[in-house]
Amino acid sequence: MKAALLLSLLLLAACGGPESGNSEAANAETVKAEPGSPVGVRFDQYGSADALARSTETLSNPLSGDAGAAQAGEVLFAAMNCDGCHGGGALGFVGPSLVDGRWRYGGDDGKLFQSIVYGRPRGMPAYGGMLPDTTVWQLVTYIRSQPVPDFVPTTAWP
Repeated sequence: MKAALLLSLLLLAACGGPESGNSEAANAETVKAEPGSPVGVRFDQYGSADALARSTETLSNPLSGDAGAAQAGEVLFAAMNCDGCHGGGALGFVGPSLVDGRWRYGGDDGKLFQSIVYGRPRGMPAYGGMLPDTTVWQLVTYIRSQPVPDFVPTTAWP
């Protein structure tokens, strides 16, 4: 099942994007994938991920509490190698824990969505040009479905 999902994601990325080319019109293209979602921009338009992720728009997770979405998010988390940085179960490894309740950039569902879409300085890549909003929400739903561990070795951000 993981292989089929990964193949589907690769085909979506290969077939669903704009045609290649170096014209300024192609480089300036913006897309609004779903109503109520933030505008997605192509990767070559990104400047500072931190500056782009500052949005006044409040996002709510349309898949919140959906067990099927959480399960799909778990498969995506492994298939996209998120666990390579954030560890199995998102407990933390090279990258920070996503389940200890301590957040540098905000921990509500909308901020998690923005972190995945726009990336963050010092290591978090931006996936907004590659993943549809529903896929990002599945990842957010999976992260939210994880229990907070009994032992939290990190400290809170000021």
